[in-house]
Amino acid sequence: MRLVRQFLAVAAVAFVGSRAVAAVDGSPWPTLLLGLLTAVLAVPVYRWVVRRTEHRRPAELATRGIWGATARGTLIGAAVFGAVIAGLALLGNFHIDGRGTVTGAIGLVGLMAAAAVTEELLFRGVLFRMAEERLGTGWALTATGSLFGLMHLTNEHATAWGALAIAIEAGGMLTAAYVATRSLWLPIGLHFGWNFAESGIFSTEVSGNGATHGLLDSSTSGSALVTGGAFGPEASIYSVLFGILVTAAFLRLAHRRGHLRPRRRSTEQTCATDTLAR
Repeated sequence: MRLVRQFLAVAAVAFVGSRAVAAVDGSPWPTLLLGLLTAVLAVPVYRWVVRRTEHRRPAELATRGIWGATARGTLIGAAVFGAVIAGLALLGNFHIDGRGTVTGAIGLVGLMAAAAVTEELLFRGVLFRMAEERLGTGWALTATGSLFGLMHLTNEHATAWGALAIAIEAGGMLTAAYVATRSLWLPIGLHFGWNFAESGIFSTEVSGNGATHGLLDSSTSGSALVTGGAFGPEASIYSVLFGILVTAAFLRLAHRRGHLRPRRRSTEQTCATDTLAR
């Protein structure tokens, strides 16, 4: 039951935070404050429920190196999404029509911070971590990544391809970032950097949730396979390709560090075989 208790504790913070943000109806400063408050509160709630249910201090949220890891993740996420936009622009599929709004971008900082922290705690901190204990790294990544993609089918402009793209690029990339570091701070930063670049800088649609208004006034045109269509650039073939490349890089780093874990049953069978051989 520890999975249920941990998931519900963090989900409760995410739900209350999202209702509070919805109540201010897009006002930038209240959205910033409520979003940041949600992100900040979710961390001690996760730590508390892990200590209560597993009787340990959650090393995945250790404070040592927190700012460096989060900053690196943010830069990587923004850079990877920037590469997606660069690809679209080179083909003439992304257009900057003028300046956007600074206040809009300010509100999106809070909104995307809340989403990054709560979703990483839920999907990487709770679901993946516990699935990996039984399934091993590979199967747990596939299962929780797929679930992460399916979650986005509830969004306003959701598509089956968009959900699959999210599962491949974000589900894989964010989980691999956690596996490589065994810390949630890098994937939290990566998640925030990607989402804020998408919304707060380039003003594109995020995961089919509707238009955003950031620092640039922009638009896309062309094939939905290339641009992502109404779902936004996360359903672009560029996002999928770059996501796969970053995932592969993180998994290679995880392998070098010895962070990949086998299925529990395979490990038990190996021990039993060794015992019989003796």
